[in-house]
Amino acid sequence: MIRKLKNTDHDLVMELVEKKPAENLFIIGDIEAYGFESDIQDLWGQFDDERLIAILLRYDQNYIPYSNGDYDVAGFARIINENKGQIEISGLRHLVLPLRQYIERHIRRDSETYYAKCTELSVPISDLDFSDVTYLQPHEYVENIEMLSSIPEFSTGTFSVEARERAEKFKTGRTYMIRDAQGVMVSSASTTAENSQSAMIVGVGTRPGYEKKGYATHAMLKLCRDLFAEGKTVCLFYDNPAAGSIYKRIGFVDIGFWSMIRYEATN
Repeated sequence: MIRKLKNTDHDLVMELVEKKPAENLFIIGDIEAYGFESDIQDLWGQFDDERLIAILLRYDQNYIPYSNGDYDVAGFARIINENKGQIEISGLRHLVLPLRQYIERHIRRDSETYYAKCTELSVPISDLDFSDVTYLQPHEYVENIEMLSSIPEFSTGTFSVEARERAEKFKTGRTYMIRDAQGVMVSSASTTAENSQSAMIVGVGTRPGYEKKGYATHAMLKLCRDLFAEGKTVCLFYDNPAAGSIYKRIGFVDIGFWSMIRYEATN
């Protein structure tokens, strides 16, 4: 049986998703931010008798399914197909792919990326000096955005002061940065989608001309250390095995692929 979830279902839902906080980063964060009865999102649950075995989250036009095992793919697809506008389905690949055969519209974009998590660093950091890694302050937002925009792989990124301010206000993200001896901002690492259980690392980059000096890794290690101290699991997306090898050296392990399928509106 599938039914709409309500605030009274909170404990049942969290019992299911908190067992894998990295895999459910977005679901946990959206529930903490918006609850179960908001205009911007809905949640549905599949029950086996009284036991919740799968959930479907709609945040705006994005749908995320989650289950520890098999779920009613056709049932979740019927709910998604009721939305006639442009939509996106995202989530762990093995949960998203079964939905494809039931979604009755044209695909605009189909992509996937590696997904990794870390619960403990595999490199010693007790002797590292992190005094050069500082928390990005509001008066530094523009400078940081300019630095990130100068990095080729971030040239199409959507960085903004407003996003930095929103993340700080709602505590859904933070940025740590490093300056060199001359005061130049040379590297930074950020989080997004932070919640009480987990956080995603994003925007790890170094200003062109300052690469291969360990700046980005140093900032990321400090960021991870502080997140672990808060009891959070850390996760990230990466695009290729070469990038993944860097993260794996400090303790990240692959947990699968994250799929994102964008669909056109129906006629």
